[in-house]
Amino acid sequence: MMASPNFGIVIRNVRLPCTDHSEASAWDIACLGGRVQSITSSGSCIPHEEAAVIEANGGVLVPSLCHSHIHLDKCFILGQCDPLVTGSLPEALKVTNKAKAEFPKDVNNLYARATYLIRESVESGVTAMRAFVEVDTTVGFTCLDMGLQLAKEWVEVCHIQIVAFAQEALYEFADSTEPGPNYNLLCDAASRPDVSVVGSAPWVEPDRAHALKNIELILSLAEKHDLHADFHLDYNLDPDAVPMVWDVLQQMRQRSWCKSSGKRVTIGHATRLGLFSGEEWAELKRATDILPLEIVALPQSDIYMMGRADPSGRVPVPLAGRTINAPQVYRDHGVRVALSVNNVENAFTPQGSLDPLTLASLGVALFQVGTEPDWRVLLRSVSTTSKEAIGIMHGGSVSGKPADEGDGIVPRVGDPADFVVVHGARRWQSAVLSPGFDRTTFYKGNVVARRRAQRWNANTGGEITN
Repeated sequence: MMASPNFGIVIRNVRLPCTDHSEASAWDIACLGGRVQSITSSGSCIPHEEAAVIEANGGVLVPSLCHSHIHLDKCFILGQCDPLVTGSLPEALKVTNKAKAEFPKDVNNLYARATYLIRESVESGVTAMRAFVEVDTTVGFTCLDMGLQLAKEWVEVCHIQIVAFAQEALYEFADSTEPGPNYNLLCDAASRPDVSVVGSAPWVEPDRAHALKNIELILSLAEKHDLHADFHLDYNLDPDAVPMVWDVLQQMRQRSWCKSSGKRVTIGHATRLGLFSGEEWAELKRATDILPLEIVALPQSDIYMMGRADPSGRVPVPLAGRTINAPQVYRDHGVRVALSVNNVENAFTPQGSLDPLTLASLGVALFQVGTEPDWRVLLRSVSTTSKEAIGIMHGGSVSGKPADEGDGIVPRVGDPADFVVVHGARRWQSAVLSPGFDRTTFYKGNVVARRRAQRWNANTGGEITN
C-alpha cells in the first residue's frame, strides 16, 4: 500500500520498544515523505481523510531489519551440490565451485533463487541488504548482471547494495607477482555504475603475503570508484594466526580513510576476533572510533563451520566461541557488532532461516544472555547496527540518554519510516525471544509487505485470523 504523497500514512495502535515497561501504552505513528512526522498516544492522531491508515492491533513496531551480509547467488543450492560427506570448509568450497559452474547455463534458476531470497526477506521485515554476487572466470558477470537487475526491480521495496565479490583468489599461484584474470574481471565489475561495494575473501589466497596484497587491491579499487569495501576476513579460530584486521586498519590509516567520506570498510565472519583479549578489544575500539571499520558476525555459518572436533574428538572452542558474542563485546568493550544470515541451504550453511529476528533469538541461548539490555543489543544487531555496518545509517553517541532514546530502536520524529510490525507480540521483548510469523513491513513510509499465517486446528476448527 502506497502512502498518499500529500497526506502520508498513519500506523495506528502500535506498541514501541521502550525501556520503561509501558507495555500497555499504544501509539499512533504518522509518516509523511518517507519519514516519521509525529508519535502520539493511540487514538489522538486525526489523519487527513485521504491519508492511508494501517491498524496494527497492538502489535510491536521495531526498526525494519537488515541483511548486512548475504549471498544472493549461493542460497538454496544444496540440492544442486554433490552430497556432503564431511561438512568441512574445504568440501564446501569444492562442491559449491562445482555447482557454481552451472550458474551461467541456467540463469532462470539463478534469478528464481535470488528472487525467492529477496521476497522472503522483505516479508519477514527486511528493507535493506548487502548482497554479494560473485565475479570470476567461472561465472563471469552472470551473477553480477542478475543482482543489478533485481536491485532495480525491487528498488521501491528494499534497498539492495550489490557487492562485486571475489570469492576466488586474485593471485593464481604462490609465485604470482601480479594479480590474475579474476582481478581483471573484478576491476570491470567495480566500474559498473550501480555497484555499491567491492569485496573479497583474502584467506583463499595462496599465502598470507598474497592475502595482504589482496586487501591492498580491494581498498584501491574501492577508493578509485568511491565504493564501500567488504572482506571475508579472519575466518579462523587459530590463536597463533595474526589477525588481518590490524593490517586492514593500517591500510586505512595510510590512505587517510575517514568517517566523513561516508564509505565503510566492513569485515564479515571475523571469528578470530572472538579470541581477543580485553586489551585487543580496547585497541580495536580506539581504532574504530576514528576509522569507519564495521564488523559483521554470521552465527548460522560460523557455528556450523568453525571449531570442529579434531581427530581425537577434542572440541577446541566452545559453541558460543565460534562466532562473535555481540552482546558481550558491546557490554564489555563498547564495540557494536552486526549479525547477519549469510547463507541458507548451501554447503557453508545448510540450516537456518532468512528471518534476521531468528538470529536474535538464537543469540539469547547461544550467548546465555537473560537481561533486557543484552536483548536490545541483539535486536539492534539485526536492524540498526546492520544498517550502520553497510553505511546507510550513522550511529551516534548514547551518552547521557536513556537507552530507548539513544540506541536507535525507538523511532523519533524525523527518522526514516522503515519499520516492521510484529503482530501478536504485546511486548518488544517478544520480538527477540519468540518473534511471531505475522508481520507488516514498511519502507519509506509505505507498506511493502504483509505476512499472515492461515490457521486451523481440529479443536477450535475454522480459520483463526488476527
